[in-house]
Amino acid sequence: MTQEEILALIKREVVPAIGCTEPMCVALCVAHATEALGGEPETIQVGLSANVLKNAMGVGIPGTGMAGLPIAIALGALIGKSGYQLEVLRDCTPEAVERGKKFIAQGGISIIQDKEACDNLYVDVVCKKGNHRSEAIIAHEHTRLVYLCIDNNVMLDERSSLHKASVGETDSDLTLRQVFDFATQTSIKELEFINEARILNEKAAEEALKGNYGHELGKTLTRPLGKGIMGDSIFSHILSVTSSACDARMAGAMIPVMSNSGSGNQGIAATLPVVVFARENHNTEEELTRALVLSHLTAIYIKQSLGRLSALCGCVVASTGSSCGITYLMGGGYEQVAYSVKNMIANLAGMVCDGAKPSCALKVSSGVSTAVLSAMLAIQGKYVTNVEGLIEDDVDRCIRNLTLVGAKGMQETDRMVLDIMTHKRS
Repeated sequence: MTQEEILALIKREVVPAIGCTEPMCVALCVAHATEALGGEPETIQVGLSANVLKNAMGVGIPGTGMAGLPIAIALGALIGKSGYQLEVLRDCTPEAVERGKKFIAQGGISIIQDKEACDNLYVDVVCKKGNHRSEAIIAHEHTRLVYLCIDNNVMLDERSSLHKASVGETDSDLTLRQVFDFATQTSIKELEFINEARILNEKAAEEALKGNYGHELGKTLTRPLGKGIMGDSIFSHILSVTSSACDARMAGAMIPVMSNSGSGNQGIAATLPVVVFARENHNTEEELTRALVLSHLTAIYIKQSLGRLSALCGCVVASTGSSCGITYLMGGGYEQVAYSVKNMIANLAGMVCDGAKPSCALKVSSGVSTAVLSAMLAIQGKYVTNVEGLIEDDVDRCIRNLTLVGAKGMQETDRMVLDIMTHKRS
């Protein structure tokens, strides 16, 4: 890939989002369909791929004090604006939430799993009002509208472009070497945009400490009990800040975060460990900027092969990026960064995604703690070797092995997880 293409890739994949991206994606699709209909629908039918359903079931919806899809769907119709993209519910108010609750109570929302979905990320919304019908489909990417129709008038149809590649068989155009060289050699002026991720995600962490969000992992780590066990160190600060931001986001705080590859948690995990380490290690602003680019681009590279939604927890991907960034901030070069990737894959491969929810903060903390440990080993020239598990001499092959396990090998696990989630006894 050329430098310009890589730059465009990062700017496309690192974008602001309010709330978990899967329910926001559904709300966005509803907004598209409602706008096409030209008025508030009477009924809304939503068909979702299994992975979207899994990630949207139990997560808090910003500004509502509620969790799950029905309120996201109702608000997408009532106040959603498609122009806001993944901030589609930015205009949410208490009055809108009450209207949303009434809409839900009327029984006009139906949600099903679309077992014929052509992509892991697939949302099909049909809105009806009187004799009029609109349909919108988002697929492959959280904001990619591929079909829009009002009555019999097709306004957009790009479904044919969704030629379904075999899961886990999409080769990335990048290599880790290219990622490292881009982050460390590109003019700093061209990279400074990444600092917006630092600003947004630090604000999310600060917001968490003001309230009682989720399981309060971040706050717990800052209290006497947390400090008594974990200490008051760079390591504990990385864990508390990162998990705080995740606490707030997953519990539905009305705050934007900078996402990565369609996931706010991935954006948080790729950003905040690097920021905290750089600040406490007294790195320069330029070093921090380059480390953030290295972290985010590494995560994007891995996700290109893994796929947008998968059975493998996204914190594995994002934390691998942050480990690379931290290794660089420790003074590591390409060789040490490659070592950190191998250490991460050897440890976290196979971590299951069981949907977006408040307890994701625990998984994020597991990922970023491993990121620090992997970097510490890497900077000393210590790494998992090719006689162990998924690791090969070629670091890009290691990444490929990880994504094959996550995308292909864990498909049955993914189905089992969803089945358990949808058949719980109350």
